[in-house]
Amino acid sequence: MHYPAKLLSLVALTTLAMTTVQLPAFSQEPRDAYRLAATETKTETNQANEQGTLLLEVEGILEVGDNTLESGRLIDGHQFEGQADQIITIRLTSDEFDPFLAVLEPSGQVLGSRNNISVSNLNAALTIRLPKSGTYLVGVTIGSDDISAQGQYRLTVAEATTTEISKAEAERLLQLGIEQYQTARLREAIQSWEQALITYREIDDRQGEAVVLGNLGVAYRDLGDYQQAINLHEQALFIFREIGNRFGEVSSLLNLGGDYESLGNYQQAINLHEQSLTIAREINDRAGEGNSLRGLGAAYRNLGQYQQAIEFYEQSLAIIREIGDRLEETRALLGLGVTHYDLGNYERAIEFYEQSLAIIREIGDRLEEARVLGNLGNVSRTLGQYRQAIDLYKQRLTIAREIGDRPGEAAALLGMGNTYSKLGNYEQAIDLYRQSLAITREIGDRPGEAMSLHNQGLTFMNTGQLPQAESVLRQSIEVFESLRTNLPDNQLISIADTQARAYANLERALTAQDKTAEALAITERGRARAFVLQLASRLATPEEQAALADSPIAEAPTVAEIQQIARNTNTTLVTYSLIFDQALYIWVVQPSGEIQFRSVEFNGAGGSGVVVNPIAAIDGPVYRGTDDPSELDSLVADSRAGIIVERTGTNPAQLQELHRVLIEPIAALLPTDPEEKVAFIPQGNLFLVPFATLQDDDGTALIEKHTILTAPSIQVFGLANDVSGEPTDVSSSLSASGDGALIVGNPVMPTVWAPTASGDFGEIQLADLPGAKREAEAVGDVFGVPVLTGNQATEATVKQRLPAAQLIHLATHGLLEYGDPQSSGVLDVPGAVALTPGSGEDGLLTAAEILEMKLQAELAVLSACDTGRGRITGDGVVGLSRALITAGVPSVIVSLWAVPDAPTAMLMTEFYRQLDQGHDKAQALRQAMLITREQHPNPRAWAAFSLMGAAN
Repeated sequence: MHYPAKLLSLVALTTLAMTTVQLPAFSQEPRDAYRLAATETKTETNQANEQGTLLLEVEGILEVGDNTLESGRLIDGHQFEGQADQIITIRLTSDEFDPFLAVLEPSGQVLGSRNNISVSNLNAALTIRLPKSGTYLVGVTIGSDDISAQGQYRLTVAEATTTEISKAEAERLLQLGIEQYQTARLREAIQSWEQALITYREIDDRQGEAVVLGNLGVAYRDLGDYQQAINLHEQALFIFREIGNRFGEVSSLLNLGGDYESLGNYQQAINLHEQSLTIAREINDRAGEGNSLRGLGAAYRNLGQYQQAIEFYEQSLAIIREIGDRLEETRALLGLGVTHYDLGNYERAIEFYEQSLAIIREIGDRLEEARVLGNLGNVSRTLGQYRQAIDLYKQRLTIAREIGDRPGEAAALLGMGNTYSKLGNYEQAIDLYRQSLAITREIGDRPGEAMSLHNQGLTFMNTGQLPQAESVLRQSIEVFESLRTNLPDNQLISIADTQARAYANLERALTAQDKTAEALAITERGRARAFVLQLASRLATPEEQAALADSPIAEAPTVAEIQQIARNTNTTLVTYSLIFDQALYIWVVQPSGEIQFRSVEFNGAGGSGVVVNPIAAIDGPVYRGTDDPSELDSLVADSRAGIIVERTGTNPAQLQELHRVLIEPIAALLPTDPEEKVAFIPQGNLFLVPFATLQDDDGTALIEKHTILTAPSIQVFGLANDVSGEPTDVSSSLSASGDGALIVGNPVMPTVWAPTASGDFGEIQLADLPGAKREAEAVGDVFGVPVLTGNQATEATVKQRLPAAQLIHLATHGLLEYGDPQSSGVLDVPGAVALTPGSGEDGLLTAAEILEMKLQAELAVLSACDTGRGRITGDGVVGLSRALITAGVPSVIVSLWAVPDAPTAMLMTEFYRQLDQGHDKAQALRQAMLITREQHPNPRAWAAFSLMGAAN
């Protein structure tokens, strides 16, 4: 549950949409403070005008000697006679102070109040329906923080015009929707707001339109329709920018940040919160500043960067306390509590939750009280205090039912179900999950529905009811996948991470029933869907592209289609699936179509989560999971460290242990002919494994026995081969002029933003790579073509030549995380190639820019640092290799670490020589590795390169 994202939406609702009902911050006084005696008016008339009957007109002065509020503000009061159900408009204007008005019923109760008409118009206007006949009182006072202000004003009360009546009705519907939202009647709130939206558009009230669009976006996000939420919030943002309402702009950016956080796209959330923070500070919007800092805290917490999250939460808390917003204070405290909970600091988490709870009970917010009780229940459950957890969940359930909070009711039932499951009371757990499921379906909460189904499935597995487990887990996946409808690629990647658990558990249920082929189809269904969808759209006819656009995900291959891909490519397919830290599942699909399954059990005790990306520090600033590294993750990281770090030296025992885990269980199923191809389909940190150098107990490297490729999924592998088609001779496709080859080496290096020792960012120039220049020239000599080096290798030139190139060879720096907001805060797709800046280009060809291209090349070689790595997600490795394949290049050679200059040049020239002799790309790379190894036996020098995609 993303508390800050949801609560952030309420900030926008209360700060923008409730201006018709809230009193200004200074009026924290009893309502009876407005029971004022009418002061003598300077001018009062009762006359008609063209807009209707004028009930009151006053030219007055706020001056010393007038009545005062407890705050010290001056106040005047003026009476008028009104009739039951009469709709009136009250206007208060002044050139000398910021006016605020309040209208009181004959009983003395405040009927309504208003401060500013808009951000740019500080005058006040209020259209309202009078509930009864009698004498009403209008209070005139100061709306700004300058309590000593005084001066002349003009007050009128008149029957409302048709437009004003329409606006009043729209505001009534707007307020009704807020009340419905706050009691969790989301569908009713949407209906009210949609009616208000029609009216606001009819009277051309752009600000009202933007407010309603923002509120609708919040409701749709809570219902799990994230793309609709984003669309609505983007519309609101456009309008606020158009009318110059910067406070509304801040609110819209905050809401968009919440949308992307709900999708798990924390990078984009950070970008949006940083934008809102900048604007809030520019306009001195302290509330917006505090909320932006809190949003950043939530995003960094979800990324596992807990200390940074705590700093943001603490900054937010300081501002919120400074401006006296007690409700927001509880939310900042809640964020700190959740962060300490994630860190395992349970006592600190409880302290923050209890501080939050005390304030919430003081201000009487029952909805927030229930949520904090739920968080306290989570801590108790984690500490094994199951009876206390159940009691806390029951308290949340009671409050939720009292106030009609249906999502809260479902969450409380889900928490109770999880706790009873921990106690082994599976029957009661299943009943609670079913109750939660019924509510989520009733209110249209698709994420909650998926979670209730998923947890119910796990409980069925624990009781050995495997067919039932399979059924509900399949339903869970169907719901999860429905959330992907029409999402852009980067959002599909993010949401895949959050859903990986469901696929893994369904694989467990199927393999336990010996349905191993079906389990292979499920693991394939759960990986690289965004990649497949994008790549498939490049190959599709216009009609097929239209069908893809309407599909929530690309259609996953059936078992028969997986078998056909193995046959068509004449390749042995090896798919790995990480089942938390418990097991590794391995499928081998032979070229005949036969499918075999093996599993390796680990000693980990996991099972409720999935380790996506914990990795040793040797691999630098990639995304890290929040769990401790699993047994296999540690082995992968240690093996890489032994290869990459020169001073440590290669440890054959580690490579042999990896071989025992990854290869030995399936060794008898692999081809005996070393020329036959084996395509490995890794998952998680297995993308970082240098398969070529894994050694059996005799010390024989895998590359000696097999021709190796990799791919993020079987379907991507099949599509890449569809792009490649028949085997081609790369050298013969190059024109005599050399236009067919784009070979780049050691450009004039650009400057990049990089973290400094102080934790800030500064510009540095990338180091020169003289060895890369020699490599490029050697490759150019193989084909007899000119190369681009130094000042010639500009980003502008490379971009111009890329679409027509048949061969792409880039020997320059590859930046693993550049473009990721953790390091620069600018793009969603990480990775960039360093080129010469100039002509309006910064010298960084990013993966996002490559994705926008349509390339014709048969092969791309990235012999730069770490070009084969990228952000590891539930959708595979996101980076340069993925971008190139998606852009149309069927075969990409990348490096898993920085390779010394001399062996790189040797390996690359030998690779192209082998290609020229008629070998396919996979065979040519294998031969080049073996030949290079003879002179440079250390795996660091020859084992880094990997072919992704098609061998032909």
